[in-house]
Amino acid sequence: MTTEAAPTPPGSRPAGHRQRSLAARLVIVAAVWSTIALALAGVFLVSLYQRASERAFDAQLEVHIKALISEMLDTGAADPASGTRATLAAPAYRGDPRFSLPLSGWYWTVRRADSPSILYASESLVGDPLNTPPIGQEDESAGFIVGPTGDEIRVLQQRISIEEMDYVIAVGAATAGFWADISEFARMVTLTLCLVGLGLILAIFFQVKVGLRPLARLRASLSAVRQGDAERIDEALPREIAPLAVELNALIVSNREIVERARTHVGNLAHGLKTPLSVISNEARSAGGPLADKVSEQAAVMSTQIQHHLERARMAAQRRVIGVSCETEPVLGRLIRAMGKIYRDKGVELRFNHDGAIRFRGESQDLEEMSGNLIDNACKWAASTVSVEVAPLNDPATNRDMFTITVEDDGPGLTPEERAEAVKRGRRLDETVPGTGLGLSIVADLAGLYGGTFELDNSRHGGLKARLVLPALGTE
Repeated sequence: MTTEAAPTPPGSRPAGHRQRSLAARLVIVAAVWSTIALALAGVFLVSLYQRASERAFDAQLEVHIKALISEMLDTGAADPASGTRATLAAPAYRGDPRFSLPLSGWYWTVRRADSPSILYASESLVGDPLNTPPIGQEDESAGFIVGPTGDEIRVLQQRISIEEMDYVIAVGAATAGFWADISEFARMVTLTLCLVGLGLILAIFFQVKVGLRPLARLRASLSAVRQGDAERIDEALPREIAPLAVELNALIVSNREIVERARTHVGNLAHGLKTPLSVISNEARSAGGPLADKVSEQAAVMSTQIQHHLERARMAAQRRVIGVSCETEPVLGRLIRAMGKIYRDKGVELRFNHDGAIRFRGESQDLEEMSGNLIDNACKWAASTVSVEVAPLNDPATNRDMFTITVEDDGPGLTPEERAEAVKRGRRLDETVPGTGLGLSIVADLAGLYGGTFELDNSRHGGLKARLVLPALGTE
């Protein structure tokens, strides 16, 4: 017998999908944000350093421009009283030795503002031009150009007026050392920020671990309740999650109260119906006749139906109990010994094979009822041998821990049609064997309530094989 899988609620993920942990989410988000923030900070710091370096570089070039202006102005003929102004003199500026070294990377030029022709130039140019951009209407400009040797030059230009004529003085210097300093600064900033980022991520990791430790305690406490090792969840938790523990404990108490009320009502109903049905059956048997026989027959049917539905109600109530589990080996071993004594005169050999320590996620009475029905049924029909095997099973469809109970006999077996009929309630394939016909249907119903399956097949011994799949309590 197979059970249909419950439909996946809209918006939910498949059962086999593994969600990323909350700690991993927090650490990843913090790490991504820290990386972006530190990267932006690094770009900003390097940009600030580059601008500061450019200003310092331009200030150094401006010193040379002022020195050139002082050499170009012939102040000897100037007389403020007579209104005589300073005249233009040919500069021979060597304020830095590099202005005298050929193609050293340090150059200066003087030209008229309205003409690209060079009037004076440093000895370092050795006759090569310094292609400075037009200064336009500005009094000062700075920029990068390509020097005589193809290297990059930082040029500062300034406009001056002498004898009512505008001149442009340009001083340039190679930027190889300038960019090398910026690159070294960027490398040091990157290394420093990487170390800071690594430290931040480690700090965030430990912060998340310490911060989420109460959730691990809550999980362990809930697991203890689920496994039956504790009755309540520990409420000594931080105030943010303590209300959750309180609500869960209230849910557990409410669940147990509902189960107890259901069991009480089931017992009351069974007791209330048992006596009237017995009276009706006794009166019908004593009266005799076709009507009495019909009444007796229908009373038996009513008794069977009531027993079946009361059994289902009891099973449904037990299935909703939280934190109930039991070891399978003691329950099955006890049943094997009991059945061996009951069928000793028949000479049935019972073989029991239990693979590992397996816990059933449910009540021991339900496990005993399901497996007891299967073993008893096998012993009734077996010729000489009944084998019982318990083994773990990993269900890839639901990613749940399951286990199987397989009961096989060497009896006559059943055809596929008979196997389908056997699990229907109240159906007995052989009236000569005692029973109500509810055993296998109860097994199928109870297995379905626990989320398991029950099926019949041909046995390797030649008889019938009953295979029961039930949920196991996995290790957390």
